Amino acid sequence: MNSSSDTSIQILRYLENHANEILLDLESFVKKDSPSVDKTLVDECGTYLQQLFKKHLDVEPEVFTQTEVGNHLKFTIGHGEKQLLILGHFDTVWDKGRLQYRVEGNKAYGPGILDMKSGVIQAIWALKAMRELGFSINKKIVFFCNSDEEIGSKHSREFIEQESRKSSYVLVAEPAESHTGALKTARKGVGQFTVKVRGRASHAGNHHAEGISAVEELARQIIVLQGLTNYEKGTTVNVGIINGGNRVNVVPDHAEAHIDVRVSLLEEVDRISECILGLKPTMKDTTVEVSGGMNRPPMVRTAKTEELFLTARSIASELGFRLEEASVGGGSDGNFTAALGIPTLDGLGAEGEGLHAEHEHILIDSLPKRTALFANLLLRL
Repeated sequence: MNSSSDTSIQILRYLENHANEILLDLESFVKKDSPSVDKTLVDECGTYLQQLFKKHLDVEPEVFTQTEVGNHLKFTIGHGEKQLLILGHFDTVWDKGRLQYRVEGNKAYGPGILDMKSGVIQAIWALKAMRELGFSINKKIVFFCNSDEEIGSKHSREFIEQESRKSSYVLVAEPAESHTGALKTARKGVGQFTVKVRGRASHAGNHHAEGISAVEELARQIIVLQGLTNYEKGTTVNVGIINGGNRVNVVPDHAEAHIDVRVSLLEEVDRISECILGLKPTMKDTTVEVSGGMNRPPMVRTAKTEELFLTARSIASELGFRLEEASVGGGSDGNFTAALGIPTLDGLGAEGEGLHAEHEHILIDSLPKRTALFANLLLRL
């Protein structure tokens, strides 16, 4: 074997020998419930995360104190002119006690175990393996852990973009694509909008003609919105929630809809935003108010992204498994960094299924090899 293959296998063997410890760290981390909207719980989880970094890497964080969400944490490992940025979040979509950690065969279940506490643990152990095996970290590795990814990273985006501008590459520890284990080299941009319509109420029996139905106006707007979907361009507009009125025998004077937007192309961001924000009433004496916008730009695959992926695929081959790439519809913090032109590789976390679902789980035997992939990628870049 050549020297790079020797290194890859050496790191893999180390991680296989510590597989139980990795899983124990992950279990404790998952048991720290951390729903995005509960600052107290998220900060408790963040405190545990700080303990893990201290225990395994002997580093303390720079803490970005927040008032509305949990505090964000930045850990810096190594020195050098080149900087690599690792992104991970420790908030989840699950309320406290909603799911419990459990193991069934090769599957470990729990709140946020796949999205994405496993990826955070893997990145820590990747750095630990490099350190314990004596490999020189001749670069600065910044690990930014945020607490609000699941609610759009509104409070952390500024910090993520600041660090990415200093970095040569960004590695995102989000989970691999379900079923395939593929890395993510492209993601759709994500937006959310709300449309509120006002009409005029009246008795549905005695004075129906005097009313102006906000529900009817909203229905007309929904037809326009759904028509914005363009599969060829990778653009989808989904009216996911609607409500209106308050009595069956009253012409409704209010109605609203909540809309999810996904775009693959940068040029679609402005077009779709302008179309939705520019909606006008179609019925006399109704009003239409639109709020919201695109909160994540699309992560577009570039030549530099391809180079980054090919490096990862070569490492995977040395580790004995085949690695593919994928374009996915969900967004991550990698969308922000890729939009700034920083080569970004996503999906470096664990393999598993059930993002945001009750059967969320990881494949336990994927932990050592995916962690070895992460470690060797940090060494090569």
